[in-house]
Amino acid sequence: MKMAGSVVLLISLLSAIAPLPSEALNVRGHLLKSKTFRSPPILLGPGSVSNKYHHDVDFPRGHLAVKSFDAEVVDENGVPVPLHETYLHHWVAEPYYALKNSQSPDTQNLPKGMLKRNDGVCKTTLGQYFGLGSETRHTATWVPDPYGIEIGNEDKAPEGYEEKWLLNIHAIDTRGVVDKPSCTECKCDFYNVTIDEYGRTISKNYTGGLFCCYDQTQCRVKEGFNGEVRKLFLQYTVTWLDWTDAVVPVKIYIFDVTDTAMLDGTPEHSCKVEYQVEECSAENRANNECIHTKTARAALPRGGDIVFSVAHQHSGGVGASLHGQDGRLLCESLPTYGTGKEAGNEANYIVGMSTCYPKPGSIKVSDGEVLTIVSNYSSVRQHTGVMGLVYILVAEPQEPAPAPSLCFSFPVPWCLPAWMSSNM
Repeated sequence: MKMAGSVVLLISLLSAIAPLPSEALNVRGHLLKSKTFRSPPILLGPGSVSNKYHHDVDFPRGHLAVKSFDAEVVDENGVPVPLHETYLHHWVAEPYYALKNSQSPDTQNLPKGMLKRNDGVCKTTLGQYFGLGSETRHTATWVPDPYGIEIGNEDKAPEGYEEKWLLNIHAIDTRGVVDKPSCTECKCDFYNVTIDEYGRTISKNYTGGLFCCYDQTQCRVKEGFNGEVRKLFLQYTVTWLDWTDAVVPVKIYIFDVTDTAMLDGTPEHSCKVEYQVEECSAENRANNECIHTKTARAALPRGGDIVFSVAHQHSGGVGASLHGQDGRLLCESLPTYGTGKEAGNEANYIVGMSTCYPKPGSIKVSDGEVLTIVSNYSSVRQHTGVMGLVYILVAEPQEPAPAPSLCFSFPVPWCLPAWMSSNM
């Protein structure tokens, strides 16, 4: 176990220092590969918002086991851009199936593409395989050995389709804005919007969130401030292994603290993704009790061993946790706040979330087990458009390998039956 831990630590350190070469390191006899890509350009002027979906982005091809996916925003020269200039609200990466011969007359009635989605539980709103936000630079994404996230299996693709990848990148330029927190929390008054991106009227009770900071909206900038339009990129590094029987597949589940499935008695998940934290009362402030706690419950479709877990929160978050049906703690993920101005250490921003790597086999969950998600935020002031997500990787129980037969070559080739050799 010490050796395995050392390998993981070494990989994490190398990834933090510099991109790995296209082929590097050797994990359990299998070649670990890594490559760095860039998204299409993100064009941002002071106060502007980009929230675009990019299809068929660069991504490793083949039947693979993804071991990590790390990303950050950089400029044209590859220099990391700090959050106080460009706030990375979120990025998500998701596979989809694209029609191979979309121009053929035989395929005109077929859908051009189909989202692949993860294994639950909020598939309609949170179907990504990977995704983080401001915390992306200092949040581990390594999938421990012998596990991997399976991609590119042609046998699982619908006939006539091939797997491709999309990126959704939501970035907000806060150079010269009147109030950075109001822009990053998408407060509607600062964006001067009354309808959402689909033309629907925004409720007067909706103070701020995704409905008010969609693509090409503009947050209020100080009078007289001028700044150039910048060309930025999401630079992402994917590390993987070629798929073999030695890799144990994991399922991806994302839990949302706004999910109301277990509250209203219906089995359908209603994951609203974001919510609002109101400012605490004067009495609570005097007693230093300004913590807002939100909880939700959701049933895990299939059980197994939890091998990785991490939470996603916005500024103001003080941690999130996942609990079993009996109340046991499965994982707690806590934020790290920056203390400076340089990229990766920006004051007042979450620059990292702690992750859980349970000892293999130590954290088990059952089929249909009801899990509880807890998300805590400081309520010293109001926070709009916050999130409380918990991402877990679950390895389902594996079928035991058949017992090998015991064979001999003298005086003639012969083998004992498997049931006999297994008892010897």
